[in-house]
Amino acid sequence: MGYKKTEYFDEEITNALIKNYKHTISLLGENAEREGLLKTPERIAKAMQFITQGYQQDAHEILNSAKFHEEISEMIVVKDIELYSMCEHHMVPFFGKAHIAYIPNGWITGLSKIARVVDVYSRRLQVQERLTTEILSAIKDTLNPIGVAVVIEAKHLCMMMRGVQKQNSVTTTSAFDGEFMKNPTRSEFLKLISSKLH
Repeated sequence: MGYKKTEYFDEEITNALIKNYKHTISLLGENAEREGLLKTPERIAKAMQFITQGYQQDAHEILNSAKFHEEISEMIVVKDIELYSMCEHHMVPFFGKAHIAYIPNGWITGLSKIARVVDVYSRRLQVQERLTTEILSAIKDTLNPIGVAVVIEAKHLCMMMRGVQKQNSVTTTSAFDGEFMKNPTRSEFLKLISSKLH
């Protein structure tokens, strides 16, 4: 997905953010009028609107835009979906991968729409635990599948560059519904997302 400079920017919000970020830079002890920082408040304002564009998007609408009737009931897995989000506690990034599966109950959706649902919820101020369940709920509510599974593995800069400063820690969260509550189905999914295809 290309970077679209104007799609998510509101001029009034941008101007208010610029003013606030300029003030923040000064409060931190820097000279906001220094050459290297002159355009920084504007860049941050636009970057933050891009990073949080998920508030302006609807995951159900995205899934419904490519919803097709198919009489199949085999597990569909989309794994290693890159995600980038912002920790709502410290407003620093966390990033990683989502692995998603569902078993259709008469309806499927375009594979790219699954990845876009991840973007909708990750491009907000988030906690990984809620992000995991929001993705599951959107797929469950829209496609009414026999089962849904979501696993997210992520690294959190709030742990890596501040606080306990543990650079190699990875947080894993999971959410299961329907058929994935049963151990054989869940085990098959976990085996599939851990396997490496050559």
